[in-house]
Amino acid sequence: MHIKHYDFSKRPLKPRKFWMFLAREFAIKPRLKGMPVTVEKINMEGIEPPYLLLATHASMLDYPLMYTAIRPYNANNVVAIDAVRDVGDFFMRRLGCITKRKFVKDYNLIRHMRYCADRYHSIVCVYPEARYSFDGTTSYVPQSVAKMAKLMKVPLVALRMYGTFVAAPQWNKPEQKIPLRAELECLATAEELESLSWQETDARIQRGMQRDDYLYQRENDIRIANPDRAEGLHSILYMCPHCGKQFQMYSGGTRLWCAACGKAWQMSEYGELAAEEGETEFSHIPDWTKWERALVREEVRTGRYRFEAEVTVHTLPNAKRFYGQGMGKLTQTPEGTVLECTAYGEKRTLGWAGAELESVHIEYDYPFRKEKYKHNIFGDCIDISTRDDSYWLHPVGLRDQLTKFSYATEEIYFLALERAKGEK
Repeated sequence: MHIKHYDFSKRPLKPRKFWMFLAREFAIKPRLKGMPVTVEKINMEGIEPPYLLLATHASMLDYPLMYTAIRPYNANNVVAIDAVRDVGDFFMRRLGCITKRKFVKDYNLIRHMRYCADRYHSIVCVYPEARYSFDGTTSYVPQSVAKMAKLMKVPLVALRMYGTFVAAPQWNKPEQKIPLRAELECLATAEELESLSWQETDARIQRGMQRDDYLYQRENDIRIANPDRAEGLHSILYMCPHCGKQFQMYSGGTRLWCAACGKAWQMSEYGELAAEEGETEFSHIPDWTKWERALVREEVRTGRYRFEAEVTVHTLPNAKRFYGQGMGKLTQTPEGTVLECTAYGEKRTLGWAGAELESVHIEYDYPFRKEKYKHNIFGDCIDISTRDDSYWLHPVGLRDQLTKFSYATEEIYFLALERAKGEK
């Protein structure tokens, strides 16, 4: 089977005024209808394009809010290939998008970003977390982002977005109409970046990207009366803090409960949890996820962690469509990740050592709008990429293990880096 792979060497286009007008009038504005937007600018005096914009990532609402925050300017937006597939390469290129695969080193990317800043004098927007936040707080931001920022030689700006997560978390995607907030902050001018080390630049980036959407909701008294607001919460709160059992959590309506011990919690209209009986172990959802992650870290570092599952395999070599590849086997240990499958009629064994895979992209109940994807209904899935293909993997016979798999991937990466430093 001859498969045409996406050509990442194609130079990005300058955002076309006509296509951006269509996008703003028929996609961006309608998407934010009924959602009051506040934009605050911090240290932005005299800062105009070109600059590098690092945006937080929580939901599909990030894109319309980003374009609203940078008005009247447009941007060359770095976009994952699956998003280009959803909208169409023709349209996305004319919006100035730069296509890439998640968590894959691509030297074309830096070249394209520099080209857009130097040639088009545009804002170059990157979502450095490269995946949606699970709990409304900041996900892992690689140190390589700081090195990239220094190579760009333009001002460095952070865009913190609030409300986009609690309005539509990935585990409960129907969007709620609530107030949104965007903070544009210049972290360093081009001149400052020349004198800063990459470590100092990284420290500014880590600080500038921090946010907590549930805290934003409470502090601003944002009420979400959705009667199904806890639906899907078990996808991220997969471990019971009362009995310690994993993957026995369930959710529905405003309720979260453990099938193993029977303990249950109610989710308030302000995003807080309260036990129906007894102690409330975690009222703040990010505190629960931090506890889970700490346990995964311990499993990885003591060598006890192991994931092994049969998976259905789909590949995305280009921005046109997914290709079904049958069944495969996915294994992950503290040493790395291995996929055994058949792709395009050939048996393949793909391996990623611990230091080769910073993180993975996961999707709950993908795709959300199933009427648009009649031939590709995956459910919960993991997206792991090579330089020329993306493997979308749906674990068969397992429930609610994706969040733990994502945590483990990052903890394995951190451990591998520490080991490498120790050897040096």
